[in-house]
Amino acid sequence: MKIKKTCVSSSATIEEETTYHPERRGLILAPNEVEGSAVCPDSHRYHRKIEFILAYMPKHPSKASIFPANPMRALIVLFCLSSSLVWAQAPAKNSRATAGIGAPVPPLPPASSLSPAQRVAREQKWRNEIRHQLYIPVTLPRLNAKTWSSFSPVAGVVADRVTYQTAAGMLVPAIIYRPRRVKGKLPGIVVVNGHGGDKFSWYAFWSGMMFARDGAVVVTYDPIGEGERNIDRKSRAGSHDKIVPPPPGVSETDWGQRLAGLMQVDLMQAVSYLRSRPEVDPARIAVVGYSMGSFISGIAGAIDTRIHAVILSGGGDYDGPGGYFDSNPLPCQSPPYRSLSVLGDRGAVLYALNAARGPMLVMNGDADTVMDMAHHGPDWFESVRQRAIALRGTDTNMFTAIRYPGISHRTSWVDRDGVAWLDKQIHFANWTQADIASAPVTHISTWARENQVDITSSYIREDREGGLDALGTGFPGIKREDLMVLPSSQWERQKDRLTYEAWAAKTMAVQQAMSQSPQ
Repeated sequence: MKIKKTCVSSSATIEEETTYHPERRGLILAPNEVEGSAVCPDSHRYHRKIEFILAYMPKHPSKASIFPANPMRALIVLFCLSSSLVWAQAPAKNSRATAGIGAPVPPLPPASSLSPAQRVAREQKWRNEIRHQLYIPVTLPRLNAKTWSSFSPVAGVVADRVTYQTAAGMLVPAIIYRPRRVKGKLPGIVVVNGHGGDKFSWYAFWSGMMFARDGAVVVTYDPIGEGERNIDRKSRAGSHDKIVPPPPGVSETDWGQRLAGLMQVDLMQAVSYLRSRPEVDPARIAVVGYSMGSFISGIAGAIDTRIHAVILSGGGDYDGPGGYFDSNPLPCQSPPYRSLSVLGDRGAVLYALNAARGPMLVMNGDADTVMDMAHHGPDWFESVRQRAIALRGTDTNMFTAIRYPGISHRTSWVDRDGVAWLDKQIHFANWTQADIASAPVTHISTWARENQVDITSSYIREDREGGLDALGTGFPGIKREDLMVLPSSQWERQKDRLTYEAWAAKTMAVQQAMSQSPQ
């Protein structure tokens, strides 16, 4: 989300934050994209960086060295020092809002020109290429899931505090919502947050409680750099927004490709977790993604055939060269999306692969300025849909789209349309279509104010999340401390496997090794 909030720093009055963008070999605007907040580099990030570096320094350093004896912490300090100039660049403007749909690309051979075996082989080749570009391992890491404790946020629902392993030996803290009483096999749902969101976001815990009460097991988790994966255990931190210049000989998009790959493995391991639970039907797993989470979920749905159904809310505009995602300054989006240019018609390929996997619903407001829906109207979506059908050779499971007049950026899967569509795909254990059609709703802005739920002023607006009529009533606002998975003492012990800074230090070491290896 583009936020213009003036912040007076020691050097200037600014509205946005700039980072070094190695893809452009210079300075470009990278506005702070944390949903509902704005950051002044001098007054917040720079000081937080210094505090963080000092926290990792030994209390009584020897004269021989000022760095920590712990090798990983030494790498983290080096990462912070090396990226400090990147964090403090001056602001400029970002062009993604005016990028349009991008340039056309040559059409790929239609399915009608291939044999059935060739079509299957081509789809698998596309999946392999996406995994290769995003450093997603052929074999996912061991799950090593651990339940730390449990609580009941609302009658009939149990919430488990869980960690599971993701890429690079890192850990993902997650809250798993499940019905207290289980009848037969249950569907599973993974909630993938928007930029700056995490398991503390209202729509994450609302979805968890609502869908668990409906008879599903729901995974909500912290993306890298947010919540318990943030060095200060804060939300809306945007820690992963930094673009780190690569060492000599390493691709300019490499950092973003690895970051996006981590986010993919986070989600894929959540799917693995659901499949590991005996009460979950592995054929009834859905993923719902919002904003940045829709970008992640659409790619995951293209490569992970274990997922049955996908909802993209506030997104799905996988467009052409120089379009929205290519022009997006965030390292989790532009570099990985540009790396997928090897596919050719990226949007059509991603949607074709999703259709090969299973059903998909794309939900947007026609006034969504965050995702530039002004340039990605019904005609654009229909065009990419037809190209994807040509690649598949059938319209079976090809995505359908809902477009809400006058509505901006929001998590529409909590409304009646979203829940009804999900039920048709994964079949809730405790609800029917008739139940969904007659269920009462809660107006989110009213609920948030009455329950002291934190939704930022820019998102509690009626055209955004605040205007949603979410299915269900009687859900509380869950306290932040209740959604913490790890006790403070355990978090301190484990933080070198949790935080963005720890992952970044590992990634920098890998890139340095790549740079020094013979070509």
